[in-house]
Amino acid sequence: MATTKFKGTEVELLGNEVNVGDKAPEIVVVNSDGLGDVKVGGAQGEKQLVIVVPSLDTGVCATETRNFNAKASELEGVKTVVVSMDLPFASGRFCSAEGIDKLTVASDFRNKDFANAYGVLLGGSVLAGVTCRAIFVIDANGIVTYKEIVPEITEEPAYDAAIEAAKK
Repeated sequence: MATTKFKGTEVELLGNEVNVGDKAPEIVVVNSDGLGDVKVGGAQGEKQLVIVVPSLDTGVCATETRNFNAKASELEGVKTVVVSMDLPFASGRFCSAEGIDKLTVASDFRNKDFANAYGVLLGGSVLAGVTCRAIFVIDANGIVTYKEIVPEITEEPAYDAAIEAAKK
């Protein structure tokens, strides 16, 4: 059973755990810009940096998204997507207000397909039903080459490690 922590309390992660070396499930999430479909995972012919956050409406998630937006310019040929449970309308407002223009920001609100397929759905806590904080790098052939489940949801991820993994 995979876990993370929220303010020091262990929280179970639900869904199918995906690890380095595994085939990344191809899932469709909803783009915050126009409500179109966004494919995440699977073999897409380019690398993918998938940034998973609980909600853009929190300080840590907002900071993380701004930081990855700034670092995305370092990545050539890498599709960078932020996935949360936020409604696409709220995500769109956040992106407009914060100048997020180098990332695709998408929502898994419809069926929680992404959260379940990647094993990042929080269970049994006050945050049950949203995602944990995680990073996946997927190669052009759809294989997971990097994974970080941030041990404490209220903390930021290892930015440099994720960016370096996406550059490899």
